[in-house]
Amino acid sequence: RTGLGRLSSLLSLQEKKIFAVQGPYPVIRRLLRARGWVERKLPRSSRQLKQQLEKRAGGGGEVQGKAVLNPRAGAQPSLGTTEPLHHTWPSDKKNKGQREDEDTEQCTEDSDDIHDLMSFLVQDQVPNFLWTIRLSNIDRELLPRIEVVNRFPRLYALCTKEGLCQSLQNLPWFEQVDLNSFFPRCYRLGFTDEQDAFIDDFRLTAARSLLKLALQKVGDRPVETEQPPKPDKAPGETHVSHPVPSTAGPCSPLYPQLVEDALEVCEQHLGVLGHQDIDRSTPSPYRTCITWDRFLQEYYRVAHEGTRLVLSREQREQCQDVLQRLEKQLPQLGIEGNLNVWILKPSAKSRGRGKAGGSMGHKHPHGEGVSPSLCCPGIVCTTRLEEVLELAQSCTGSSVRVCEWVVQKYVERPLTIFDTKFDIRQWFLVTDWKPLTVWFYRDCYLRFCSRPFSLCHLEPARHLCNVSVQKRYKTSQPDPRVPPDKIWSNTQFQAHLARLGRADAWQRVIVPGMKAAIVNALRCARDQVGSRKGSFELFGADFLIGRDFQPWLLEINSCPTMSPSSVVTRQLCANVQRDTLRLVLDRKDNPTCSIGAFELLYREVGWGLGTASPQAPRTPTAPCVSLQAPVSSCLSVGVQLEVTGCSLKKP
Repeated sequence: RTGLGRLSSLLSLQEKKIFAVQGPYPVIRRLLRARGWVERKLPRSSRQLKQQLEKRAGGGGEVQGKAVLNPRAGAQPSLGTTEPLHHTWPSDKKNKGQREDEDTEQCTEDSDDIHDLMSFLVQDQVPNFLWTIRLSNIDRELLPRIEVVNRFPRLYALCTKEGLCQSLQNLPWFEQVDLNSFFPRCYRLGFTDEQDAFIDDFRLTAARSLLKLALQKVGDRPVETEQPPKPDKAPGETHVSHPVPSTAGPCSPLYPQLVEDALEVCEQHLGVLGHQDIDRSTPSPYRTCITWDRFLQEYYRVAHEGTRLVLSREQREQCQDVLQRLEKQLPQLGIEGNLNVWILKPSAKSRGRGKAGGSMGHKHPHGEGVSPSLCCPGIVCTTRLEEVLELAQSCTGSSVRVCEWVVQKYVERPLTIFDTKFDIRQWFLVTDWKPLTVWFYRDCYLRFCSRPFSLCHLEPARHLCNVSVQKRYKTSQPDPRVPPDKIWSNTQFQAHLARLGRADAWQRVIVPGMKAAIVNALRCARDQVGSRKGSFELFGADFLIGRDFQPWLLEINSCPTMSPSSVVTRQLCANVQRDTLRLVLDRKDNPTCSIGAFELLYREVGWGLGTASPQAPRTPTAPCVSLQAPVSSCLSVGVQLEVTGCSLKKP
């Protein structure tokens, strides 16, 4: 067996088939071994790494270069026998559980003696292929010597909430597409101008919501707003319904001009949307046309406390007319609802930064007297402007370039399945940034919440579809058709759409919409991402589906989880890993080989040449991204451009 192992190692060395895996990826390890690759195994902990280095250094063997635990702080690693591939794990408790899981996975995979032997024989070689869970763990001096790596550096502009929000603001430079048609409105609260824009947006949304509530009245009966049921608490769970009520009781009369004020604000906004404010001295007249503090307090009473609202027939007709005109101008009017719910998220929590906005069973960080609508690690959902502004004032990040929080319009009218909210995890693969080359995976999966959707109770079990959040809850569904493991495949979803009589929605609306949103996001972030030839990366985009089947991009995740949480994900995660290796490895030697469920979504032709061919027009209901679509080179802009100055006055 020793001779066989040595022979296999020599052949792998000659054919450049040495790989390393850092993280819990048994499927990748198994598939590469089946291809005849030999693994250079990585130490599973800093103690093992230190013991391994001390043993080799004191063993009397020939050592070409002395390795250190942290090459960045000491001697440079040589291309010799003992250079470590990664740095030590942090000692904080936060990563303890993840390290233990990874150790368990690798111990399971490392039981075969022949693989241990072959790994020992190539321990002094630089791997030709690296699959890692964290690029920062890999030594910077060694990384350029590895031919193929599964991660790109500097993904902040794409894979953090603040970065994506900022990048997509540059969309007009790349594509004549309205950002608001696929990405819910988002603002970075750490920047004064964006915080002011959010305040304007919140007020305008409140005015539109009041008009919607007004149209729900029949005669002089109270507005029908959903009343919070009695909370059904689970152990350790915090339930909060509507925000703190105002001092006025539900039966207290509203001031007579409330509806008239809402109509005036919306008319002024329509004028701004029609550019009628260009020659005015006040660029945003809706800011000062009414007393906003009083208006918002009265709106809260109507929206959340069931206060009576009486309309005349003329006012009802005016409300209908204004909302119809706004619908033509505002793509997100259909997802707004009438409660004006906004969701706050740490801007870069996926990168390990940002305070948690709350936690299960803990008090809200705002202090006593302020009740958030949702308590969950890092996420706060609210219907009150003062709560958002109070949280924004607590943004004291160490860097002026990092905003502590982003606030985004919550989709109040999502498509639900059996009255349960869900989102879609959609994979795509980037094999090059210059020119941009993107592959779309035809299979995806749905993630369900544990409890029925309701805007009265905004606890995570009803509103956050993330598996890491929902695993804390037991499924409590009145409908037995909701899957117990809270996962569906896209095939099951398509069958459900067929039962609804909308079998065409998947291929005509949802998939084209997801493709267009992915390409738009990638084009906007491309100049900020670290490009490296030989690298590739599998991403996971999260989409919410509106009641009109329009997909809404929520975020893009680097290094999406491959841990199977259900029967569906066990199969799909294994398939996407298999097809990824086919695409990035097998296709190099055999361009006609199968790449499974991947399809070419976008390849930039003529990149850097300044020439372009016109793209096919897109229909509003089915945005389409042409394969191998040629595009012109665009100016690289890192900031938004604006015109400043003062007006000219007659002498």
